[in-house]
Amino acid sequence: MTLVWLTALGVGGATVVGAILGFTFKNISHKFSDIVLSFAAGIMLAAAIIGLILPSLENASPYGFLVTAIGVILGAVLLNLIDKFVPHLHKMMGTDIESHGEGNERLNKVLLFVAAIAIHNLPEGIAAGVGFGAGNTSEALTVAGGIALQNIPEGMVIIGPLLASGVTKGRTFVIAALTGVVEVIGTFIGYFSVAISAAVLPFALAFAGGTMLYVISDEMIPETHAHGSEKGATFALLIGFLVMLATDFYLG
Repeated sequence: MTLVWLTALGVGGATVVGAILGFTFKNISHKFSDIVLSFAAGIMLAAAIIGLILPSLENASPYGFLVTAIGVILGAVLLNLIDKFVPHLHKMMGTDIESHGEGNERLNKVLLFVAAIAIHNLPEGIAAGVGFGAGNTSEALTVAGGIALQNIPEGMVIIGPLLASGVTKGRTFVIAALTGVVEVIGTFIGYFSVAISAAVLPFALAFAGGTMLYVISDEMIPETHAHGSEKGATFALLIGFLVMLATDFYLG
């Protein structure tokens, strides 16, 4: 349980680390942020497959594939429904934020963007917790590590728009930290839901994997391919994938 606590704090704390970097480097180029986010997407892609979807198949016999497939699809459907009520990250980041008027209208737009990140952090936290509930610490740490790395650039992109909208540095930091708290809560939801009933483990693993695949395909890749850095972003994703693959191969 101690390891779950430390992981939950690490996953949520990664957003805070990103926020601190956001304060330090306020004018981050699109190219740099795209490369970092693509690397994180590669990490998450490997984590979703190695740490969640493949273990789901291994634990779901005799109907392994069917349970896993349903779980992946329903995980993606959930985030698709969420996206109907909150904005897509790639529609809210970068220059798009700066072009929506002044005053309260601009601030509301930015806060909606922050809410979108917070809402998406909940299923990501659940994905981290499900791995520990399964009892496979190595794979759980792989998933949590991938999510944590992805949270750093997310924390970075929150800072600039909030400061530009007139929010004080103190409140900006608190808002960024709260998006990380959501992930901590999600981690414990995932952990206890599986710990209570081992029967839901294969479905829960696949469901969490589906949410991560959806975020990668619908949010992260479009954002990293929107500013002319497609080639660099693609290779950064591949490198991130291979780094996580090597980690699992040598340390798993």
